[in-house]
Amino acid sequence: MDSTANGNGLHSNGAGDDTQGKPIKCKAAVAHGPGEALVMEEVEVAPPARMEVRVKVLFTSICHTDLSAWKGERKFPRILGHEAAGVVESVGEGVEDLAPGDHVVPIFTGECGACAYCESSKSNLCKTYRVNPFKSTMVNDGGTRFTMIDRSSGARNPVYHFLNTSTFAEYTVLDSACAVKINPKAPLDKMSLLSCGISTGVGAAWNTANVSKGSTVAIFGLGAIGLAVAEGARLRGASRIIGVDINPEKFSKGKEMGITDFVNSKACGKPVHEVIMEMTDGGVDYSFECTGITDVLREAFVSTHDGWGLTVVLGIHATPRMLPLHPMELFDGRRITGCIFGDFKGKSQLPELVEKCMQGEININFDGFITHEMPFADINKAFQLLEEGKSLRCLLHV
Repeated sequence: MDSTANGNGLHSNGAGDDTQGKPIKCKAAVAHGPGEALVMEEVEVAPPARMEVRVKVLFTSICHTDLSAWKGERKFPRILGHEAAGVVESVGEGVEDLAPGDHVVPIFTGECGACAYCESSKSNLCKTYRVNPFKSTMVNDGGTRFTMIDRSSGARNPVYHFLNTSTFAEYTVLDSACAVKINPKAPLDKMSLLSCGISTGVGAAWNTANVSKGSTVAIFGLGAIGLAVAEGARLRGASRIIGVDINPEKFSKGKEMGITDFVNSKACGKPVHEVIMEMTDGGVDYSFECTGITDVLREAFVSTHDGWGLTVVLGIHATPRMLPLHPMELFDGRRITGCIFGDFKGKSQLPELVEKCMQGEININFDGFITHEMPFADINKAFQLLEEGKSLRCLLHV
C-alpha cells in the first residue's frame, strides 16, 4: 500500500502526520431535528480518549434503523449512521489491538470481552455495549467527541452520537470495542455492509435459526435484512424460500438471493399464513419477520409448522406493542425468538467471516445489495430512496 501523504496530511493508510492527538475539522451530515433534512456541517472531532479510536470513514450507507432514529424523538443535533468501513487515524491510551492504518468495520454491538455475556457462547450481548438507540454519548466519560459552532450565537455546542458509531461524518470516534479490524485486502465498500444489514440477515439464518439443508423458510419483508436472510438460507441449502411482500418489484431482486416462491400479501386474497400452509403442506420450518409490523409478526408465527416451527423477529417495532400471541399457542411446539446483529459476536467473529468471503468459502452476493452509489453530499437523496422503497443499500463515498 502506498504510504505517501495526500493533500490533507493523511497517509494513504489513514494515519495522519499532523492530526494525531489534535482535533480534526471535517464535514458531517448533521440531523437537527426529527424528520428534518440532514445538513452538511463543519464539525470538530476530538482526539480519541482512553480505549477509543478515531476513524476516517470511507464508505457508509443507510439502514431503516437510521430512518427510525431520524424521525424519532432523540437528542439533537446528532450524527446518525452505523453501517460503514474506514481506516484508523489514531488510537487512544490503552488500545492495543488496533493501530493507525488498520482497516476497520464499525459495529453497534461492541464486546468488552470481560462481562458474563461476552464470556458466554450463548449470546452476543455485552453488559457495557448493549444496543441502545437512545444513547447519545460515549461510554468512557458520558461525553461527546463532536462539537459544532452555533451559527446564531457563535457558541461551541455538542453534537450527539448514535449507536456507538455515528458514521455520517468524514471522521468519527469509536470505542475500540466497537471497531473490528479486518484484512486490509478486503474491499471496504462491500465490507461496510457487514456493519449491519448483511450480518444481521445472514446471521439470523445461520446462528439464530440454524437453518438446515432441505428445510422450508418464509421471509416477511424483502428489504435488505429480509434478502440477507434469504441469502443465508440459500447458502445453508434450504429447499424452499418463500418471500412475502406488498411490493412485487422486490420479487425479481429476491430471485438473485435465492428466493424460490413469492407471495404478494396485498393480492393473495386470503391471510398469508393460509397461503403458506397450502404451499408447504402444514407450514414452514422457519419464518423471519423483517417488517416491524405487529400484524405481520402474527402471520409469520402462524405460518410455521406446529411441533417444530421457529419464528425469528428481526423487524424493529416503532412503538411498544404486546406480542399478538396466546400462551396456549406455544403448547403446539411453535417457538419465537428475537435476534440482534445476526447473533454474531462482531469483534470476535466478523474477521473470520471476512476471511471466508475472501477465500471463496462463503459466496455472499454483496453487489446485489448495493443498488445505488453516490457522493456523501447526496445523503438526503439516499434517505429519500430508502424511504420510498427504491433502494436496498445506497453506498455513500465519503
